[in-house]
Amino acid sequence: MKSQKKAVVLLSGGVDSATTLAIARSMGFNVYALSFRYGQRHMVELEAAARVARENRVVERLTVDIDLRRIGGSSLTADIAVPKHGSVEGLGKVIPMTYVPARNTIFLSYALAWAEVIGSSDIFIGVNALDYSGYPDCRPEYIEAYEHMANLATRAGVEGGQKLRIHAPLIAWSKAQIIKRGVELGVDYSLTHSCYDPDAEGASCGRCDSCLLRLKGFKEAGMKDPGRYKAEG
Repeated sequence: MKSQKKAVVLLSGGVDSATTLAIARSMGFNVYALSFRYGQRHMVELEAAARVARENRVVERLTVDIDLRRIGGSSLTADIAVPKHGSVEGLGKVIPMTYVPARNTIFLSYALAWAEVIGSSDIFIGVNALDYSGYPDCRPEYIEAYEHMANLATRAGVEGGQKLRIHAPLIAWSKAQIIKRGVELGVDYSLTHSCYDPDAEGASCGRCDSCLLRLKGFKEAGMKDPGRYKAEG
């Protein structure tokens, strides 16, 4: 009998979200994939999300339109240069300009609403607090706090019919560990895209935070990155 467990999975089209989707499927969930067109400069990520969703035969994929360009404050949504570095060692300790204010809180709120409507108690998000850019909404304490809030904020939670859980299975893993687990689960990483500043043809820059962390992960996992780059390294 097919599993009736439903999960909403936030799907950006990158390594982490593709792996998270595979983990949800391995746990027996029927996946409802949620993506966002939020005014980001890199629309190619939505094409990647669509590829990953098709490959994994999700039950439904929903793309929500939000215009965070009206708020700005990030190099992903405003006319601010994406930071570039010569190597992963050049990544700074401060929160970079690629941080989009309140993005995960906004995304999780949509996921929470959809989960309540479809009768799901489970939301998956591919945040990581080890090989990441230092975003505040990728930390374990943030996920714990959001889960607590979610169970106070829904009719199902208040009436006791639905205990919502926010799953962040990658939160303490290195990028190499994430990639190795994904390979074990059959993730095709050639379908994914990670770059914050791709060119017009969708080739990755190889020098933004996301590219450098991705390249580091594949190197440490002993694998070749199947992504397409303008320049390696």
